[in-house]
This record gives sequence, structure tokens and C-alpha cells, in this order.
Amino acid sequence: MDDARIAFIGGGNMASAIIGGLIRQGLAPAQIAVVEPFAAQRARLQQDFGVAAEEHAGASLAACRLVVWAVKPQTFKEAAGQASAHVQQALHLSVAAGIRSDSIAAWLGTERIVRAMPNTPALVGKGMTALFARGSVTAAEKMQVEQVIATTGEFLWVEAEPQLDAVTALSGSGPAYVFYFLEAMTQAGAEMGLDAQQARRLAVGTFAGASELARASQEPLQVLRERVTSKGGTTYAALTSMEQDQVKAAFVKALHAACRRAEELGDEFGR
Repeated sequence: MDDARIAFIGGGNMASAIIGGLIRQGLAPAQIAVVEPFAAQRARLQQDFGVAAEEHAGASLAACRLVVWAVKPQTFKEAAGQASAHVQQALHLSVAAGIRSDSIAAWLGTERIVRAMPNTPALVGKGMTALFARGSVTAAEKMQVEQVIATTGEFLWVEAEPQLDAVTALSGSGPAYVFYFLEAMTQAGAEMGLDAQQARRLAVGTFAGASELARASQEPLQVLRERVTSKGGTTYAALTSMEQDQVKAAFVKALHAACRRAEELGDEFGR
């Protein structure tokens, strides 16, 4: 990627995460072009990263070897219409939720498309991204995408594009679920006599530590859970209460709802 020029269509949080990662890995700001309609965000990109950001797509995009589509699903088609004439020779990487590669190929007139589903921990280099490539994407182009995404954290490839809807529900939306549980743990801690700062630190540290333990262990998650759960003890009391309230079933149901919504986004905005 040392001599590459990369364009970002959309300059929001996910684009910023990738841009920041690329610059930390040594890519020069002059090698990055951004199309971002909002003036405040253009100024922020210039201030934070020193990259040039334009309001509209133009002929300068033709020099870009890779185009990263970091737009909202509902604006993708319009953005593609404005940029397509300038990016015919590029490899395309989409981080837009739900928009299928068939739609992107039709809008851009190319088969060289990779779809990605990242998540917001990419902002601190701890992202988890799933990738799907259309058949025309070469092994070398996949490696190019991997170099870009690796600057934000971990990645994995999926073989079937519909799997990205499940990825969206699980890891794409997943940070919000973690924050939701952290909110609840912090609230409970405060209600039980801790101050808010103490409760937050304990909750966040516990999530981080448990996640690292799960990462380091080859044992099933059930075994790790059971090791913390002595019958008749405090953990048992909490988990029994959650089971009685069907928390796990409700949570699984919620992820299915997110998956269905990802499918709907493709139907709704991919025409």
C-alpha cells in the first residue's frame, strides 16, 4: 500500500477509524482523498489527519486505486451516481450496512467489490470486521483490503454474502449491546452503594477482562461461565434471576431482529 492512493466516499466515524489506522501505519495524508458533504466533518478530517476533503466527487478520484464507501445505506445510490464516472478502474470496499454487492455492482458498473461489516471499536484499533468478496476480486486485491482493514483490528472472510446480515446483527451492532449491559451494571452498582465512577470502572474492567479470558481460552463459553457459578452462591442467584426473566432468549430474539433489519436495508435502499 506504500504507493497507493485511496479515496473515501463519506468521512464519518468509520472512515475516520480507517484513515487514522492507515496514517498510523505510515500512509501519507496526501495519499488519501475524502468526499464528505458536511463542512464541519471536512474541517475535522483536515484537523485530525491532515487529509484533503472535498464536498463533491470529481475527476481527482480517477487516480485512486481503492475506493472505500463509508456512506449511510440510504445515500449510497446517490453517492455512487455522482462518483461512478471517476472510479471505474478502482477496487471498491463498502462498509455500508445492508447494501448488497449486486446493487453496488449495478450502480458502479464493476464487479471488483468487497463488502465489509466493521464495528465501532475500530476507532481504537480493536475492531472486528467480516469481509466478503465478489468472484472478480483477485487474491492480491483481497490482500490489499486486508492491509487496510487490519489497521483497525481483526478481520475474517465469509464465503456467502447473506452471512454479512448475521455479522451485522452480531458484531456490527454488538458494541451497542455491550454498552447496554454496561449501563445496567453501572446503574445497579450505584443503586447498591458505589459511586457512578466506581461502578463504571468495575463494569468496564469486568467486561474487558472476561473478554480477554474468553479469547485466551480454548474451552467452551459454558464451561467458563460454570466456573464462576457455584450453586447457591451470588453468581448463581443472578443467573437464576436472568433465566427466570428469559434474558438469554430475549437477547437471542433481539439479534434475529437486527439480522432481519439488515436484510430489509438491502431491499429498501438497494434498488
